[in-house]
Amino acid sequence: MPAVIDLFCGCGGLSLGFEKAGFQIAAAFDIWEKAVKVYNQNFSHRAEVKDISILTSEELRTFQPEVIIGGPPCQDYSSAGQRDETKGRADLTLVYAKLVCETQVKWFVMENVDRIQKSETLPKAIETFKKAGYGLTQVVLDASKCGTPQKRKRFFLIGEHNGKDNKLEENLLGMQAKKSMTIRDYLGDEFGTDFYYRHPRSYARRGIFSIDEPSPTVRGVNRPIPAGYQIHPGDATEDITKVRSLTTQERARIQTFPSDFVFQGSKTDLEQMIGNAVPVELAAYVGRCLLKYM
Repeated sequence: MPAVIDLFCGCGGLSLGFEKAGFQIAAAFDIWEKAVKVYNQNFSHRAEVKDISILTSEELRTFQPEVIIGGPPCQDYSSAGQRDETKGRADLTLVYAKLVCETQVKWFVMENVDRIQKSETLPKAIETFKKAGYGLTQVVLDASKCGTPQKRKRFFLIGEHNGKDNKLEENLLGMQAKKSMTIRDYLGDEFGTDFYYRHPRSYARRGIFSIDEPSPTVRGVNRPIPAGYQIHPGDATEDITKVRSLTTQERARIQTFPSDFVFQGSKTDLEQMIGNAVPVELAAYVGRCLLKYM
């Protein structure tokens, strides 16, 4: 099994997906201690609390990785964030690129929000990878067509050292399902409700959804239905009595974490971890595509 290092591992969505696909996670790192604690409750290998910006290629080479994976923080690019690349977190994308190139792994997989394509940072990272001799494949995947009951579009940049550009595009795009997966497709009646509330970014948007459609993107915010909520024309039902908010665990299930995955911590922290995570089945899909090509 190819050995993998996961940078910015969070609570482990990307790691777990790559394990499911057939990779062996040799090491994982994240600066958020609470997320690392959750990670270490669920994996046989241990993640370390580490500032990625001070990690060295010498440290990474001790694990003899063939692949480095990771999702550098996306808040500076995300529509849910401030879209301000001067905040500093965007620099961690360049830190990731530098570490990959200095470690000289054969493969890397970088995940982020699709809005990173409009950033000033991505072209700099791509230039770093190209100078180091990586052939690159860039795709945006819809998680709902990759085994996940969620309309979550994510950008993946995959590199092969001394490879050619776009070599994985056919695998990554061609293996997607034709139809989006709904919550009922994935979980049946596990939630015991047909309708649920997901707090919109503004009340100009709908807030009530059906389990017979893919979930909207799971974010790090989970609020109850406000008193006096006004029905939106796009809401899945007008009968508020049939609607409830999802629990933290249910939101983790939409992110395709297994039901026995252990989440311990404050509700606020766990919601943030779950919202930040790469859906496990989306990660597994990308891992399988990569392994098939390898």
